[in-house]
Amino acid sequence: MTDAAHKELLEAGMKMRRKVMGDAYVDKQLQQSSDFMKPMQDLAMEAAWGTIWTRSGLELKQRSLIVIALLASQGKEVELAAHIRGAVNNGATEIEIRETLLQTATYSGMPTGVSAFRVADVVIKQLKEEGKLP
Repeated sequence: MTDAAHKELLEAGMKMRRKVMGDAYVDKQLQQSSDFMKPMQDLAMEAAWGTIWTRSGLELKQRSLIVIALLASQGKEVELAAHIRGAVNNGATEIEIRETLLQTATYSGMPTGVSAFRVADVVIKQLKEEGKLP
């Protein structure tokens, strides 16, 4: 891949990541990244955000709910919390997030589901306090 192609994917990824996750989150993540982490940030920006999230075929809300299920099933609590916020930015409702987590719990195991619900409960309460959820 050419440098121009990498740059194009990186720019598209940055635009999409900011749209889904919000400027404050992205700025914080980039600010906290060391020189060592920069290549990983770039890879995520190109591969996930620039290549996958920008594809047609699924709505952003659908992509968010899929990511929530995957992160919950893997026990990735920090990323799960961030992507719950992203899902709300993409129009997901509290009920859709809850149903996604219930579905995940039945296929990934109850302890995994309970942990994911604990994370989601905190984030949902915060989002309500911030006026981002009814």
